Amino acid sequence: MVLNYLWAAFFIIAFCIALFKLIFFQDVEIFQKMVTSTFDNAKTGFEISLGLTGVMTLWLGLMKVGERGGIIAIFAKLVGPFFNRLFPELPKNHPVFGSILMNFSANMLGLDNAATPLGLKAMKEMQELNPEKETASNAQIMFLVLNTSGLTIIPISIMVFRAQLKAADPSDIFIPILLATFFSTITGLIAVALYQRINLFNRVIMAYLGTMLLLIAGIIYYFNSIPQEQISVISQVASNVILFSIIVSFIALALVRKVNVYEAFIEGAKEGFSVAISIIPYLVAILVAIGVFRVSGALDMLVNGLGYLIGLMGLNTDFVPALPVAFMKPLSGSGARGLMVEAMNTYGVDSFVGRLAATIQGSTETTFYVLAVYFGSVGVRKTRYALTCGLLADLAGVIAAIFLAYLFFH
Repeated sequence: MVLNYLWAAFFIIAFCIALFKLIFFQDVEIFQKMVTSTFDNAKTGFEISLGLTGVMTLWLGLMKVGERGGIIAIFAKLVGPFFNRLFPELPKNHPVFGSILMNFSANMLGLDNAATPLGLKAMKEMQELNPEKETASNAQIMFLVLNTSGLTIIPISIMVFRAQLKAADPSDIFIPILLATFFSTITGLIAVALYQRINLFNRVIMAYLGTMLLLIAGIIYYFNSIPQEQISVISQVASNVILFSIIVSFIALALVRKVNVYEAFIEGAKEGFSVAISIIPYLVAILVAIGVFRVSGALDMLVNGLGYLIGLMGLNTDFVPALPVAFMKPLSGSGARGLMVEAMNTYGVDSFVGRLAATIQGSTETTFYVLAVYFGSVGVRKTRYALTCGLLADLAGVIAAIFLAYLFFH
């Protein structure tokens, strides 16, 4: 319901602002730009969906090999006690837990191309257990919100962008991003748990969360103990070695169990095309709405208005130039990435604004994109409180990113 009104609001607000500009500022090109934006973003939505086809085919094929070989079941048992409490609707030790874990792991390693098909696989498996096919289940909402909170241990792509722009230390945003995404994830988890009345103080949940905290602390300690110039290289190598090791383990275990890995791969891969095609209408709908909202100038007005209010309160406004990234990130990953690069080029890659923009970019996921793609892939139309909790997680991540940027870089 929230998504329904918000989607309509993008168009109505954009129309009102464009009409105001046309009447009072004689901006005769504004409506042409908005119409052009609808066509461009419709094309972009189609191209993104089509571009997903190859990756989807690859990873759904590999997941089928993993299922036949039994390694997905092994993963499911490892996280079963924790996930059984976060996803009480799902049967114990169900293979979907393995898919959920694989998706979370790929996101943590900053491997977006691998994370999406794994997430869609998990969503499809949960949809098979969902009694109301057009309404998001509790399990799907918990999964999606944790996904959109975007816990990232190794933000490879952002470090690469900073390196390309000649940052003195491309990896100096590593710890702020890790901490910001942790706050975002915890906020998303608490929000959904309150809706679903899940007891987060359960001993098993606390044990797993405590282990995760120790892991994060250990990673921070390790990367603080090595030369700064090595962090980016080690992060990139480690992520890809881990990912390829998982692929090889899928195949090796399947061979040991005498599975025909080639046939299993082909069977799973066939699902990739149909899933990619099914998300086109949902993705086009979101991207077109976001496009007209941005082109109309509504996003700029929102940022400038907020900056003015912050100034009136006597607060430091140095962070305001980085806010466009914060507002764009839940709407469009590529749009936020472009704004991040623009901020780095305008203010300097090692400036406070440049570093803050990078931290915000890594602090959360693209909530509207994830909602459109994940729910669209399984035909869920009623998303319930998923968007509300996802945006709360985004807000927490952005606020944490701002405070951490002041702490580390100001």
